[in-house]
Amino acid sequence: MYEDKTLICKDCGKEFIFSASEQEFYAEKGFENEPQRCRECRAARKQSRGGERKFYTAVCRECGGEARVPFEPKSDRGVLCSACFEKARASSEK
Repeated sequence: MYEDKTLICKDCGKEFIFSASEQEFYAEKGFENEPQRCRECRAARKQSRGGERKFYTAVCRECGGEARVPFEPKSDRGVLCSACFEKARASSEK
């Protein structure tokens, strides 16, 4: 089905492998273009764009504790703290 491909990074010019599993992932997500940068250049570019992520503080809708989230909470939707989020995820996987 998919086979590893050797691509050239458009930033550093280094060859990198676009693996069969990565190609399958791209296809599942509907990504039409192959990556143009190697893993190192993608990481460097991502780091230079955003720097530190901004976090917001809210009240957890389950336990009432503090929840720190990377998005601005909306008043009509509750937010879960990390512990309650993990509990909810674990119970939904059963």
